[in-house]
Amino acid sequence: MNDSEREQALLTALTTEHFALETARSGTVAESTGRATIYLSVLSAALIGLGFVASNDKLVRPYLGAVLPTLVVIGLLTFLRLVETTVENSLDLWRIQRIRAYYHHRFAGQHDFFSDAVTDEGTMRSAWSLVGIERGRWEFLLTTAALVGAVNALLVGLGVALLAGLAGVGHTLAIAAGVVVALAAFGAQFLYILRTAAAERN
Repeated sequence: MNDSEREQALLTALTTEHFALETARSGTVAESTGRATIYLSVLSAALIGLGFVASNDKLVRPYLGAVLPTLVVIGLLTFLRLVETTVENSLDLWRIQRIRAYYHHRFAGQHDFFSDAVTDEGTMRSAWSLVGIERGRWEFLLTTAALVGAVNALLVGLGVALLAGLAGVGHTLAIAAGVVVALAAFGAQFLYILRTAAAERN
């Protein structure tokens, strides 16, 4: 195989890989949307069920005792997978950006085609700029994982407040305890997102 044939074979392989990565990105986005939708649908169904039993004091406590832990478990599992899909999406973007940088170096010549791919070349910041996102810590607050994490935190805080109320703690203290636990739970999940996203660069 001469140099021309090798170059053509490489270009074909890169084009195929580019298409495969775009397909993989679409898959991660679809999965994230699907998982979040299922979780929020279960949550909505639980709230509707609560409405039916709210008028019966004998049923409310057993219902919440069964439903809240279930929702928290489902929420945590959903959150963990959404963090994984966020990382997968980031890595696919980075690989696409490397291919686009090759296109620029090899074929653009004096043109500015794919020139954005060689800005901060090889970095995740360059990859996220491909989709118009300024990469930063607080950007992760806008992810689906953070959304589900916020709902999880609220559920955990609610559970703590209810348990405190059952233990005879005053309403004010019970609510305060629930708020503190909810904030701590969300902070822990957000730190997990940041740590996992940082590990993707290694």
